[in-house]
Amino acid sequence: MPNFTPEQRDIIKDGKIVADEWNIVRLTEGQSPDTTEIPEGKVIVPLPVWERQRDSLLKRGDVGVWLASSERAELLRDDIHSLPVIAVDFPKFSDGRGYSIAYNLRARLGYLGELRAVGDVLRDQLFYMQRVGFNAFATRSDRSIQDALKGLSDFSISYQTSIDQKFPLFQRVERHQHLAS
Repeated sequence: MPNFTPEQRDIIKDGKIVADEWNIVRLTEGQSPDTTEIPEGKVIVPLPVWERQRDSLLKRGDVGVWLASSERAELLRDDIHSLPVIAVDFPKFSDGRGYSIAYNLRARLGYLGELRAVGDVLRDQLFYMQRVGFNAFATRSDRSIQDALKGLSDFSISYQTSIDQKFPLFQRVERHQHLAS
């Protein structure tokens, strides 16, 4: 049986703290993506498991996929609209590859479902993760989720364009020219 944690925990989703309905499946050493048994219920499986067991998992309707930071979002191109949740794993706080994966899922592949950040997810990242398209966050369990929620509103305005803002600040602000007389 794969390694997954069926206990109840909270996540941040769409700006609120909610109970997590999904269990993340992680393969342990020596487990094969081809033959790993996937438990019943809402589960998020690693991409290699999805690729090897796609047909049977697709029929369930209660299976999402998580991508490692070294995997490409394009690998899900054909299934993007069939997945209720896609998670991106941040193996450590300083690994920024997940931001690009999220942006590609939203901007280039048109993914509209739940996009969840998992792994070493901390308050300081949430505002920026939200900007590139994440709408759900499984924060580290050793930190306060209430404090992490505040990270979504650390800044009141952003200068650059992204998924959440299509125009840079200079195009959003009305400018008045003052002519010297």
